[in-house]
Amino acid sequence: MRIGVVQFPGSNDERDAVWALKQLGADAELLWHGDPDLRGVDGVVLPGGFSYGDYLRCGAIARFSPVMRSVVPFANDGGLVLGICNGFQVLCEAGLLPGALVRNEGLSFICQAVDVFVENERIPFTSRARRGDVLTIPIKHGEGRYVVDAAELKPMEERGQVVLRYRENPNGSTANIAGVSNERGNVFGMMPHPEHAVDAGVGIRSADGAVILGSLIDALVGSRA
Repeated sequence: MRIGVVQFPGSNDERDAVWALKQLGADAELLWHGDPDLRGVDGVVLPGGFSYGDYLRCGAIARFSPVMRSVVPFANDGGLVLGICNGFQVLCEAGLLPGALVRNEGLSFICQAVDVFVENERIPFTSRARRGDVLTIPIKHGEGRYVVDAAELKPMEERGQVVLRYRENPNGSTANIAGVSNERGNVFGMMPHPEHAVDAGVGIRSADGAVILGSLIDALVGSRA
């Protein structure tokens, strides 16, 4: 399966994402933000970092980059798109996901391992998990507080769009939300970084990120079967 990882000016986790996907058996490659050609990839990952220096708002400028002119219709046609941290912010700015990401409640940058509950195992990004599983994955963000109004949150909960929830809320996110999907389930954004948790021998010594990335790969393989 070929997965494209978009490289924006200011991205700093794109090569980590490519490496992690390759470790899990995917054929991953970088896609340049200034080129709208997705090169026929089967899935797209928007990585973490500080796209365009986070000017205006996180993801606000990246949302208008040439590559997003192709990512948006790709997603609307059912293509699988994963946004990690800054990528999550870009997806919200692009209108592909509900809600928004704002400054952490404590106004401080947070870098630590967190535990998240899997609330929905029925989307392509969580098929390797079961509902209620706890995954340990690192976060590193200053503007990772997910906010959505109560009127919108209720139907999101009912539709299963709340996919990951923090065990202990590190940033003040509404309803402890760490990751959400669109209604269709083919677009998923999360603040934790699964690409930094695919090898239990390093870092936080967790390979739980492979549950997310591996599920994405499984879904793409299944779509080709």
